[in-house]
Amino acid sequence: MAEHDSDRAWDEYEWERFLQQQDQKTEKYMELLEKYIDDPQRDEIVAREMGWCHLNEGNGEEWNDDADPLLAENEEEGDEDSAINLINECAESFEQHVLYRAAFSLTIWIDRLFEANSALQNDPAAVKLATHTALASAKLAAALSDEEAEELGMTIAYLKRSLKAITVAMDAGAQLVGEKSVTRKQHSALQQRLFQVRDGIILLMGEFRGEWLRRYGSL
Repeated sequence: MAEHDSDRAWDEYEWERFLQQQDQKTEKYMELLEKYIDDPQRDEIVAREMGWCHLNEGNGEEWNDDADPLLAENEEEGDEDSAINLINECAESFEQHVLYRAAFSLTIWIDRLFEANSALQNDPAAVKLATHTALASAKLAAALSDEEAEELGMTIAYLKRSLKAITVAMDAGAQLVGEKSVTRKQHSALQQRLFQVRDGIILLMGEFRGEWLRRYGSL
């Protein structure tokens, strides 16, 4: 959860900026990790490059506690199952949502398409299709996990990311049929599923934006 500048709720644009910053940090971390993977001082180097200077202050145990206070609290309480229980509770909520089920069903359908045509596994457009449908499903899960709708801005931001992923997947599907890597019948079935998810996301975004206006008056 991001730290708010004030008591007011973040809107979807503020959440998107925050998520973009996290994306950049993740990409930088992965690049550094790959670059220094064999260096015995890897952790110290990566921490310095990432600006995590507190890693070198004191021992590793103290840094771990600072980096994840919730984990440290759970360890102190001896409640090792609390995080797992929380994840399971969230999963039970979003997995029942009709839109998430449609998105997940789409990923299964694509997996079966790959099984029926092994050549697709090395096709760049097919890989893009599979990757972005899976990404859309993951972003939907993130959006729908806020069961109490306490962070509407975050939910809308994740829905926008899911919509973007579905749009990329649709472009990849069009490329596949253009290359005749899939039949027109297969593409028609794929397109129907993609549109179902896309339209569902757009509808849900409208509902959440309406709720935002009801609560806060403006976007």
